[in-house]
Amino acid sequence: MMLYNYNENALLSINQRRTLQVQVKEDETNQQRENIFHTRCYVQSKVCSLIIDSGSYVNVCNTTLVSKLNLCTVKHAKPYRLQCLNDSGEVKVTKQVVVPISIRKYVDEVLCDVVTMQESHILLGRPWQYD
Repeated sequence: MMLYNYNENALLSINQRRTLQVQVKEDETNQQRENIFHTRCYVQSKVCSLIIDSGSYVNVCNTTLVSKLNLCTVKHAKPYRLQCLNDSGEVKVTKQVVVPISIRKYVDEVLCDVVTMQESHILLGRPWQYD
């Protein structure tokens, strides 16, 4: 049998005081503004890599995925240049494709721009935020 020789209320009071004195200081320079989420999805029963990037303003699909799955492309209504998706630097976006994706029970079709990229088969951003 152990005997404790302290006042329980005094101990609680010290812990509460320490907790109240702690101030969280937010470092605004290192604050994360984007989240990147890597996962897998199915496109026509084939497993594909998928990146969801909250900091991106485009939905893009890899040209390799489009050609291997014979997805139908259409001309882009407003062609533009996109940078930082591959080693060659700037890429001209001239085509779009509707990609049928499924993640577990979630099924949807996503309109994506078709580009050559090495990072993933599909990259989903937030295009509606930057219109």
